[in-house]
Amino acid sequence: MRPKRIASDLGIFARGYVRSPAALFFSLLFPIILIGIFGFIFSGGTSTVTLYTENLDHNSNVSRAYLAALNATGAVSVTIVDPGGSLSSYLAAKGYTVGLVIPDGFQSLVAAREPVNVTVIIDPQDAASSGVVMGAVNAVDNEFDLKSVGGTPFISFAAENVGSPVYKYVDYLVPGLIGFAILTSPMFSMVEISSSYRKDRLFRQLSLTPLTKGEWLASKIIWFVGLTFVTAGLMLATGVFAFHAHIDLTVAVLPFFILGPFFFASLGMLAGSIAKTPDSAAIIANVVSFPMMFLSGTFFPVNMFPDWLQTFAHILPLYYVIDGMNQALLYHHYGVSFAIDLGVVLAGSIVVFIGAILAFRWRDE
Repeated sequence: MRPKRIASDLGIFARGYVRSPAALFFSLLFPIILIGIFGFIFSGGTSTVTLYTENLDHNSNVSRAYLAALNATGAVSVTIVDPGGSLSSYLAAKGYTVGLVIPDGFQSLVAAREPVNVTVIIDPQDAASSGVVMGAVNAVDNEFDLKSVGGTPFISFAAENVGSPVYKYVDYLVPGLIGFAILTSPMFSMVEISSSYRKDRLFRQLSLTPLTKGEWLASKIIWFVGLTFVTAGLMLATGVFAFHAHIDLTVAVLPFFILGPFFFASLGMLAGSIAKTPDSAAIIANVVSFPMMFLSGTFFPVNMFPDWLQTFAHILPLYYVIDGMNQALLYHHYGVSFAIDLGVVLAGSIVVFIGAILAFRWRDE
């Protein structure tokens, strides 16, 4: 590949792209509109959340008063359960996402004015319920402290299996919609370009130039990678400043900003290359893209799906892009899960790019 030829083709393509109002709208403004719509819908939710509670203090008077205070908030509805073991395992088995453990000795510690911890168990991806529970427990802890010991705070809570106690729905929506933009803009653009270029015989004309297939595709990938950085920057700024999303930008997210467009631009080229007509190319693009739009964690956490649907979601490449961004932007977990997400996207990008090059023809037979 010759960088000079790639740069020349990139410049031509970029000028054509920015002159298209529709392309700029769907690449830059449409994802921000989606953040605004969902952000306004879910930023003020007040639904009562069922809080499954294990009271290890043998239903003492103080523990009952504490749980009554939680019920009085109106945000949660306490339901006492006897898991017969780990409450966390019980919640997972039942498909519940929030729980509370009152420790043994709670009443005696409160009476002695000694520090005591209650344990909140939440699912980080169920942002709506988690946020409600964490807020309610924090409020009751403060109020209960003041009533019990005359102003000396001593009750606190510890969260299990959570990266941050302040997650909201919009915190998960921003990475999900960045993934949505990474999918739709490169995928549909490349399908449309490849099918229309073939129909208008532009590929035949390009075959008479020194430009190679790899250089032509590489210039498009570079453009969509750059566009992703602009789009992601706008969406992150909207989420943080308009809806106070709790997101920490780290360099670990950069591979997904690069490999995501690489993968889906190549996939769009592959779909457009194997289709015989623009209409069939559009059908292929929609069949491939629509399941990923709604089943990869873009709008709803995957763990809310039935088990069989979660298995299907793990087949979709966009799932690994979004999950990797969640690991980097929200959880700051860079262990096995992050490595799997990155590895799947990297390997998939290479395979699809090679497939697109092999399927791509300047001239139809």
